[in-house]
Amino acid sequence: MRLRTIIQTLLCGTIMSFSLPSWGQEVGESIEVIVHENGQEIKEEIGLPLSMTYPLDSLLADWKVKNFIAPATDCNMENVNPVVSDSVIMDRLSRMPTVIEMPFNEVVRKFIDLYTGNLRERVSYMVSASNFYMPIFEEALEAYGLPMELKYLPIIESALDPNAVSRAGAAGLWQFMVGTGKIYGLETNSLIDERRDPIKSTWAAVRYLKDLYDIYHDWPLVIAAYNSGPGNINKAISRAGGKRDYWAIYNYLRTETQGYVPSFIAANYVMTYYCKHNICPKETSLPVASDTIQVNERIHLQQIAEVCGVELDALKSLNPQYRQNIIPGDTKAQTLRLPQKYITAFIEKQDTILAYKTAQFFKNRRTAAVPTTSRATASRTTSRASSASSGNTPTYHKIKSGETLSTIAARYGTTVAKLRSLNGIRGSKINAGKNIRVK
Repeated sequence: MRLRTIIQTLLCGTIMSFSLPSWGQEVGESIEVIVHENGQEIKEEIGLPLSMTYPLDSLLADWKVKNFIAPATDCNMENVNPVVSDSVIMDRLSRMPTVIEMPFNEVVRKFIDLYTGNLRERVSYMVSASNFYMPIFEEALEAYGLPMELKYLPIIESALDPNAVSRAGAAGLWQFMVGTGKIYGLETNSLIDERRDPIKSTWAAVRYLKDLYDIYHDWPLVIAAYNSGPGNINKAISRAGGKRDYWAIYNYLRTETQGYVPSFIAANYVMTYYCKHNICPKETSLPVASDTIQVNERIHLQQIAEVCGVELDALKSLNPQYRQNIIPGDTKAQTLRLPQKYITAFIEKQDTILAYKTAQFFKNRRTAAVPTTSRATASRTTSRASSASSGNTPTYHKIKSGETLSTIAARYGTTVAKLRSLNGIRGSKINAGKNIRVK
């Protein structure tokens, strides 16, 4: 396959024109560029990774970022991205200590230009935020013997935001869908979303990547399958005549997946060579040490915060899997992560925490009384009350010899069907001398 030359779209001196979407809106995750093919200019869309579509303000909302990432005092980041030739970028890519192939082409160059150009501030944030998460990623990858460069997948998935949610419903650092998450042991219900748990989701993602590698034995195909699912990759391989190479099936992939592997290569490049592009990482001071404890009761995070004196935002950031700030430890043991200095206080005050403002935080009743009146009695009582309130007193007629339902219905201006319904009559025979309700 011949890769086409992508010509940058010039608008006010920027690399290309596109707008970053608002959080949670339905938006296309792609950009339009102009390509040259056979002497003609053609408009083409290239898919954007999620990290390029999330607004920076949302990424900076996390408690850890607000408290432990600050602008560097010894580095004034220049807005100008130095001009770097293709040959220099190609050489830098070849020098990176990676197992996964990192080839250079026009598409990869375009994503490198995006990261080092329009998204410079985002890269500065992500380099700093990586201090929180890379040790978690590296530990899991090392345990399964997978390439370390896969630690940069969450950069193109979520921009290292554990609370990121895509318009398709994928969530967390690794952007698991609910179904895939359940396959790999991540619980999702109204109270818990373990896709947002940095540690549990990381180990699940690494197991998923290993399973995909056992299928394809080719890392670019694995990365593409992580984005679009094995089914779409298998279709692309089939349409490409059975070729099992990402760049050979490129034209048969979804728009988003066409940009996924190039953006992964670009993310590896920019996280390695950001200094070469005048990008300064923000200063990072790692948060105080934290530890975990098992909880076997239903507890609200605010109960812990107010009794132990720990900041609620800190608890929410350390335990992002609890969607309603409720730990449902009464159904099965759950993990609570606390700043280490509060572990002892939690253990000593656990009974006080459980009793603190329980009625305020847990409004759902465990039992509810049911009235003892039977349904039939209640129905008759309601019927009588309704009749009395409306002034419609029942009217009865004493059946005379020779009368039929038809003659009685005609006399009172009603119908035979109505008479049957009021009196529970099924057959045609009626007995003289019996009272029958007519209204």
